[in-house]
Amino acid sequence: MTKWQSARIGALLTVLALAAGPAAAQEVPRAFDGNPDLNGVWQAIGTAHWDIQDHPASAGPPDMGAIGAIPPGQGVVVGNEIPYRPEALEQKQRNFENRWTDDPEVKCFMPGVPRATYLPYPFRIIQGDRKIMFVYGFTDANRTVHMDQENPEPPPLDTWMGRSHGRWEGDTLVVDAQGFTGEAWFDRAGNYASNGLSVVERYTPMGANAIWYEATIEDPNVFTRPWTIEMPLYRRLEPNAQVLEYKCVEFSEDLIYGHLRRVPTR
Repeated sequence: MTKWQSARIGALLTVLALAAGPAAAQEVPRAFDGNPDLNGVWQAIGTAHWDIQDHPASAGPPDMGAIGAIPPGQGVVVGNEIPYRPEALEQKQRNFENRWTDDPEVKCFMPGVPRATYLPYPFRIIQGDRKIMFVYGFTDANRTVHMDQENPEPPPLDTWMGRSHGRWEGDTLVVDAQGFTGEAWFDRAGNYASNGLSVVERYTPMGANAIWYEATIEDPNVFTRPWTIEMPLYRRLEPNAQVLEYKCVEFSEDLIYGHLRRVPTR
């Protein structure tokens, strides 16, 4: 049994063990149509936004000290292996070497899928029967999951957040996302995909306040086979929990355009 299987079984056993408590605390809330009610503010807890694979602590920019350092963390990739093609692995390594300037997050670009899910900020799910909205604070990113198309139409154009179609499989919300620009990264370590990326997400309630999240990633331009990440998402329980707008463009302008600044002449 792999550590990923053990972790998942452990999480599920925890939920079952809590069943001895108040029943209302463990029941999956239902929406008006009988499907699980995922409405609310959710957040991932972990270090996947630094690196989706196992990683030790490491230094950041020297002038930032411990604030810019990378904390150690357990990865979220099943098996801890990303099956890069040889030439794509070389690009990933170049991304890592230039991460402090080339990471799209540094430039305040939209995070893409699945990265938007495990950035260290809350996000909101607004659920209807025909559409489900995901609203993210970082860069005001959002996306609509189309639940009302039996034969999903191809994306009309490539975008940072792609085009998402969804369906229910029992109590699991399954989202198929395609049509990406190929510019987004998966983390600050430089893991990436091309515009051939396809992501199948699965949101499975683990009671009222937790969701088990899975995302299977496929991109024949970059990877030799599909691979999957897994992690829990937690409901923010504050009575006034909100997703606040993180308008970061003004903080990245000097990084992106500073070289165009006019140098005063005497």
